[in-house]
Amino acid sequence: MSVDLPLDGRRRAVIENITPRVDDGRFPVKRLAGESVDVEADVFADGHDEVRAVLEWRGPIDAEWHEQDMARLAPLGNDRWGATLNVPSVGKYEFAVHAWVDHYATWQHDLEKRIDAGQDVTIDRQIGERLLARTQEDIRDLRTISATYAVTVDPVRAGFSAWYELFPRSASPDPKRHGTLRDVMTRLDYVSGLGFNVLYLPPIHPIGRQFRKGPNNQPSTKPADPGVPWAIGSEAGGHTAVNPELGTLDDFDALVAAARARDMEIALDIAFQASPDHPWVSEHPQWFKQRPDGTIQYAENPPKKYQDIYPFDFESVDWRGLWQGLNDVFRFWIGHGVTTFRVDNPHTKPFAFWEWCIADIKRDHPETIFLAEAFTRPKPMYRLAKAGFSQSYTYFTWRNTPAEMRTYLEEITKPPVTDFFRPNFWPNTPDILHADLQQGGRAAFMARVILAATLSSNYGIYGPAYELMDAMPVAPNSEEYLDSEKYQQRTWDLARADSLAPLIATLNGARRDHPALQSNERLYFHDVNSDWLLAYSKSTADGSDVILAVVNMDYHATRAASLELDLNALGLPADAPFVVVDLLDGATYTWRGSRNWVSLDPEVRAAHLLWLRRP
Repeated sequence: MSVDLPLDGRRRAVIENITPRVDDGRFPVKRLAGESVDVEADVFADGHDEVRAVLEWRGPIDAEWHEQDMARLAPLGNDRWGATLNVPSVGKYEFAVHAWVDHYATWQHDLEKRIDAGQDVTIDRQIGERLLARTQEDIRDLRTISATYAVTVDPVRAGFSAWYELFPRSASPDPKRHGTLRDVMTRLDYVSGLGFNVLYLPPIHPIGRQFRKGPNNQPSTKPADPGVPWAIGSEAGGHTAVNPELGTLDDFDALVAAARARDMEIALDIAFQASPDHPWVSEHPQWFKQRPDGTIQYAENPPKKYQDIYPFDFESVDWRGLWQGLNDVFRFWIGHGVTTFRVDNPHTKPFAFWEWCIADIKRDHPETIFLAEAFTRPKPMYRLAKAGFSQSYTYFTWRNTPAEMRTYLEEITKPPVTDFFRPNFWPNTPDILHADLQQGGRAAFMARVILAATLSSNYGIYGPAYELMDAMPVAPNSEEYLDSEKYQQRTWDLARADSLAPLIATLNGARRDHPALQSNERLYFHDVNSDWLLAYSKSTADGSDVILAVVNMDYHATRAASLELDLNALGLPADAPFVVVDLLDGATYTWRGSRNWVSLDPEVRAAHLLWLRRP
């Protein structure tokens, strides 16, 4: 049997190894508005003819494709070409590489050699005239065209954000009164004063009554027990309703507007699960798994049982209806001014659903940001990022030595991971009180928030538990809080003298004032001869802003060591003195050369956060 001829065998140019691309173009590359995409490709042809390559691209509102020349990036023989695609607008960009044998350029090159050799070029000039006449036709007909690749361009806040989580029911100053959304409004100046630009609320929906949990995850015994916000749904409504104890939808709209007036975004927790009292349980019983005894399957993580929560059945015969119903939840809250969502346990829902849902939402609302609460294995975590999540929780909380932290950061802050994955570092969450915080005291709380805020351009804390250093677990070897806000209302003394609020405000001020801390692109680790000190720097692309951090990760002892700076990475001469200013306390030091001595007593200072002051 003969093999079919190609569509046009005269297309001689070869295009290979295009970068950046995610899974060979299966998923979009991610960028922020105002950034660029350095597109590279291997482009060559048989023989010695000249080759030309161009980058074809179009942006979110372009009907037609644009074209820009690619340049040879490597010496002749390596055949690497490149061009920079600027992406100023939020939305979807597409690009492809076109290449062809440039007969006219080949003729011109050969003609110059013949003239230099003193040859008669009369016929060659005539050949050139013919080539010039048909060049444009040949270029279009004989181009080799690559696959088309997508770029998702997110708002700048997808790459630089500071999140603060609080429970609205605990915003009441009166421990005998359930907090409301109006109480949260009175907290906005406090949160804004700390320097956070995202206020994240756990689910604000009605909470089911059946199998309601009481304090410390025990079965509820009192009608006043508020229940778990993630047990969503009651006779008052489901995922598009507001818990009446918190207020009304009008109150929520007022909160969003008040936050925006302070340059803050309200982020909502979207948890796709239902309490037994959720309206969907009766309206769409096919969306839930039915047990042989006729009851609905509740959530389990054997041997643990969560009878107050029903998971959705994504293998339902009505999966299309379920998908659309969940999509509508996002659209409802977008209609009320929410463009930032933290998604609960997305790794327990199909990747195909997220890929469709996020793409569908971002088609109409490209400014929307999705944070994946994906404390799962690396490959599922990365797959969620590829499927469209703008940011992701990480393993930061469980990287507890300088060596562990350095290894992890070197993985997640370099290509190809950075083409699709944006980390968001949280030293604590309502679910996670790590042993370091339980046992490390004030020094641990200081060091971990400094690490989170300076290693990652996106970070968050669960407060006021963090700044007030809540460190009591419900039981030994547990990461659950004693008297967790997940199960009960708490009252916090924000004016406590020992609060870490001043430190956190200083940190966020440094992040705001120093562009070097607003990106992860140029994170560089420096050697230090101590197993407990972590040293790293961040800088802007032009080197105009450089921040150097040294953090003591031993929360119980002074650690001193010689710091070996890579002066080239810092843009410093070998022998000249230079001045560094500690952004945490204003102290100024004059250093010289690559080797400098540091000593950090955790009882006095957990870290240096040094700004390299240029002359």
